[in-house]
Amino acid sequence: MFRIIKKILALLGIAILSLVLIGLGFLFFSPQFGGTADDDELQRYKRTGYFYDGQFQNLIETNMEMGLSKIWTIMKEMSKDNPDASPSKELPVTVLSDAELNSTEDALFWFGHSAFLLKIDGANILLDPMLGDVPAPSPLMGNERFNKKLPASIERLPEIDAIVLSHDHYDHLDYGSIMELESKTKRFYVPIGVGKHLKSWGIDQSKIFELTWWEEVGFDSLAFAFTPSRHFSGRGITDRNKSQWGSWIIMSMQKKIFFSGDGGYGPHFKEIGDRYGPFDLALLECGQYNENWADIHMMPEQTAQASIDVRADYMMPIHWGSFKLALHPWNDPIVRLAAVSEELNLNYISPQIGQKIIVGDTSSYQSYTEWWKDY
Repeated sequence: MFRIIKKILALLGIAILSLVLIGLGFLFFSPQFGGTADDDELQRYKRTGYFYDGQFQNLIETNMEMGLSKIWTIMKEMSKDNPDASPSKELPVTVLSDAELNSTEDALFWFGHSAFLLKIDGANILLDPMLGDVPAPSPLMGNERFNKKLPASIERLPEIDAIVLSHDHYDHLDYGSIMELESKTKRFYVPIGVGKHLKSWGIDQSKIFELTWWEEVGFDSLAFAFTPSRHFSGRGITDRNKSQWGSWIIMSMQKKIFFSGDGGYGPHFKEIGDRYGPFDLALLECGQYNENWADIHMMPEQTAQASIDVRADYMMPIHWGSFKLALHPWNDPIVRLAAVSEELNLNYISPQIGQKIIVGDTSSYQSYTEWWKDY
């Protein structure tokens, strides 16, 4: 009997060791985790004025500590059954026609979460194109989309003039999507430090444009400005805050759009509004929040205030409607934002995934229904 127990323990030890080695191999060798900064890059980061103590920093104190009490609270919340955490059925998706994909008409199409196809001044721009099934380095490490299909597959998308990224988290910078998009994409506009990931994935340096906060760049008839947000970055266990995060402003001669990326509420919104507002449309984070990480993700009521701060004619909630990354009901973001918007007399839109948005054509916004109530 003792020999049998020894054999079982030996086999169990071998199995555990194998799993550990496989995990370590994945952590250190999978391309999903991107690149690392060398000494020259770290010096370049320091020159921005936002990188010190070995990390990029937020403009104001931002608490990301997860003490035992917070961890215990989160574990208790996660243990509760929440039937509303995901929709009761697959969400509706408007599939884009070839005519819409190839049109030169100014239009915006939501692909769910924070991903958009923006067609403006004849340019095709993708914002945070996380178009994969799971926002994680492995399908075993995350929840799948609420919807099985997208408005258009990557294969059907037209040539992309620019991909704009807000930061390097998996639900915004997706390795698989970037690899499929690379051959049809002319340029990548990214926060400083994110370029190292793209370069490690084989994207030519000449296609990558890295900006730090308050920098602007011209692009054909458009102008991009990279502006602050209150968040953090990192894809692996050793690169926390080794790249910057932020928001973007996209300007044509006629239109001005604000894309918030991720982040908690702060005074940067008012400064952005003072410098660049008003905006025809503000795409504002509104989802995956929790009181335990309120410094890095806004509550819906704060999203409403942010729209006031940036001086948005209309706002659209983003960062919801596709993935379960927090503990709130899946449609809590839009329910709460709709309520506070009515209370404060604010304008918002919430189209279905794939439904056409003609920025500035406020008469067309009336066609958006409260579709989320049926799911």
